[in-house]
Amino acid sequence: MGAEAGAAGTKTGTRLEAQDNACPIRGTKVSEKMSERSLQETYAPNSTCFGCGPANPKGLRIRSFPQEDGTVVAEWRPEPHHEAYPGALNGGIIGTLFDCHSNWAAAWHLMRRQGLAHVPATVTAEYGVKFLKPTPTAGVIKILARVVEIAERKAVVESEMIAGGEVTARFRGTFVAVQPGHPAYHRWE
Repeated sequence: MGAEAGAAGTKTGTRLEAQDNACPIRGTKVSEKMSERSLQETYAPNSTCFGCGPANPKGLRIRSFPQEDGTVVAEWRPEPHHEAYPGALNGGIIGTLFDCHSNWAAAWHLMRRQGLAHVPATVTAEYGVKFLKPTPTAGVIKILARVVEIAERKAVVESEMIAGGEVTARFRGTFVAVQPGHPAYHRWE
C-alpha cells in the first residue's frame, strides 16, 4: 500500500491523477486540473477516513474534483487486494467509494448553496447501490456524482461507476450537514 501519485499518473495504487480529459458518460469532461488539489486535500487534508482521507496511508484515498457542470468526478485505480475474486472489485469497496465521493459532492454543493468558505461536515443518512455487472479491476474506475435534490442541510446524490467504458454500478444517497455537538462535526478541521 501507500502508493503515491506522480506527475504522470500513479503506480497501481489508491490515488490517480488524470491522464486524459475525455469521459465517455453524458459528455462530462474530467477537469484538466485533476493533478491539482482535490476537495479532500483542500478542505480536509488531515482526515483519516478510510475511503477519502488524504492522511490515511492505508485507505483508498479517493480524490474528488468538481466540474463546471456541477458534476463531481473521481478517478481511482484498484489493487489486487481490493478484489472480491480475480478481476472483480469487492462490493464493499464499491460502496465505500460511492459513499465517500458522493458525500463530498453533497458537502461541496451545500457549501456553494450557502455561500460558505468551507465545506460543512456532512454524514451519510442512507444510501443504496445497484450492482449492474462486475466492476473490472484492470484499469481506472471513474465515479460521477450529481446532486439531484438539495435543501438547507441535506443533499441527495446520484452517482455512477464506470469501468472498462461501461456503467457497472449506480448509487443514490442522502447526506446531511451535522450541527455542533455531533461526533463528526469537527472531522474535517
